[in-house]
Amino acid sequence: MAKQPRAEQTRTTIIEAAAQMFDRQGFGSTSLSDIVTRGGITKGALYFHFVSKDELARAVIARQHQRSADAAERLLSRNLPGLETVLRAPFVLAEQVLTDPVARAGVRLTLEGGTLRNPVAGPFEEWTGVLAEQLRRGVRELDVRPAVDPDACARFVLSSFTGVHLVARALESPGHLPARLLEMWEVLIPGLAQPRRCAHHRDLAARLTDRLARSAAVAGVPAVPPAVPPPGPSPLPSPATAGAAAGSGPA
Repeated sequence: MAKQPRAEQTRTTIIEAAAQMFDRQGFGSTSLSDIVTRGGITKGALYFHFVSKDELARAVIARQHQRSADAAERLLSRNLPGLETVLRAPFVLAEQVLTDPVARAGVRLTLEGGTLRNPVAGPFEEWTGVLAEQLRRGVRELDVRPAVDPDACARFVLSSFTGVHLVARALESPGHLPARLLEMWEVLIPGLAQPRRCAHHRDLAARLTDRLARSAAVAGVPAVPPAVPPPGPSPLPSPATAGAAAGSGPA
């Protein structure tokens, strides 16, 4: 019985070492010898758990996917308004890639899917489904414009986050990601939200950006301040809140 926990710990060590190397160098430039050296393990131990680099990369993606799914479940369990959930989702993903090497490596490997046999599409499909359902909810809650196509918009939001992440990493620095996410929402919110709700969601995006910057700093990633102007005046209450308040007063 004592061997099983040690075997699982060795497997975790291998996956984390592989994640660090894939994150730094990418799939193609990382050798199994690099991973062995990084993890302080033997090649025999690595081959006991994984028969190839491809299988090891998929294990990293699976672990990142599980962490992402857990984060989505925690977000959905809060039962927040639909558009607020959609707005928060990229910040949840961004916090993972800024603070967790496994998350960064998993995302990078997923995006480098052409280097793997049978590229992985599951994480993108699952997040797109979550966002689309929350946008439908946002329409019912009168926060999202009724003309919005939830499926197309969900794909676009996820694609926008992916692009912002890639550009910040390739052309700037990881510390630019919070500011770039705020810019993304400054562009998207006016096309998604009902006009009377835009200020509320812009203010929320600014607060989430500040929180993400603090989390990044704790993880050793100094954030670059956003260049967008601060949100406008205090938001009006949502239609549901306004209706409830009106109903509670005198006739």
